[in-house]
Amino acid sequence: MKKTAILLMVMGLAFGNAPAQKTTQTENIFLITVDGLRWQELFKGADSLFVDDTGMIKSQGSLLNEFWHSDPLKRREMLMPFTWSTLAREGQIHGNRAYGSQVDLRNDMLFSYPGYNEILTGSADDERINSNAKTNNPNITLLEHLHNMPEYNGKVMAFGSWDVFPYIVNEERSGVPVNAGFDRAEGSDLTAAERLINRMQQEIRGPWGGVRLDPFTHHYALEALKKSAPKLVYIAYGEPDDWAHGNRYDEYLHSIRQFDAYLKELWEYIQSSPQYKDKTSMIITTDHGRGIDKATWTGHGSGIPRSREIWLAAIGPDTPAVGEVKKDEVLYAAMIARTIFQLLGLPYPDEEADAVISDLLP
Repeated sequence: MKKTAILLMVMGLAFGNAPAQKTTQTENIFLITVDGLRWQELFKGADSLFVDDTGMIKSQGSLLNEFWHSDPLKRREMLMPFTWSTLAREGQIHGNRAYGSQVDLRNDMLFSYPGYNEILTGSADDERINSNAKTNNPNITLLEHLHNMPEYNGKVMAFGSWDVFPYIVNEERSGVPVNAGFDRAEGSDLTAAERLINRMQQEIRGPWGGVRLDPFTHHYALEALKKSAPKLVYIAYGEPDDWAHGNRYDEYLHSIRQFDAYLKELWEYIQSSPQYKDKTSMIITTDHGRGIDKATWTGHGSGIPRSREIWLAAIGPDTPAVGEVKKDEVLYAAMIARTIFQLLGLPYPDEEADAVISDLLP
């Protein structure tokens, strides 16, 4: 009987009844979103339908000088130089539908709160998440799942330009600290930089009531990285969508270029920090697409064609460096949550969440 018991125990270990050993190098995650950045600009640069409308920026010169080239590959490099150098060389970029690579949303709302819920939970929830109202998310996000694990407790942080993020993450229930909207850095140990950012945010309000300018979100996050070294940080930039809603294609492009510069700064910090170097994966995406002509590009939602179409990029020690993906595929934003846990060597707690993006794994 003893021999039989030992044999059964060995077989159990071999076939997965015991916890699997971690096989990935990723120990930290930077999840980055940017609101409403179309895949068309990401993969083709400035849109010829809009970029020659120079009347908007008479005092700044022509958009053509800054962003236009007849070659779309050159145009996209002019708009997002870090993305089309380092990210394209060392990571993956999915969603160029010209090559059959599709990244879509599963939710049918096709605006911000439902999009972020899908990204952060692994599932669409059109029945309950169907507005942008400031209501606490009944669903548990990947941030909350990690925060509830001893190894990650106190090591999960979120930063966003939009003031709805404390509700999307459900800061009240989850305990995950969220600095969003016009929140300031708090605590008795503020750095000189955090005190300066607090002051500047009070003095420079920006054009929108519920969304702060992205530099504040970025620099609050960067200071927190230096001070607290979170194992998972979520940063949600917002400017492109708000400039687009205002029909400001000039500022839309400028904010995309600035977003690309922020990605560069974050990746360079990762590479310079012993806490993060060679142990950190960065995943980047957007919450929705938008229209494609002058009548619809300022909007998105179920009534605007192409609003379901998004994109995804990733870079890190476990993600094969294949660059721009040029194959038939269909990925979903909802697949990000389980993929993040897989990179960390963890099973995702919600069985209903979408599948893993296998291409991002070793």
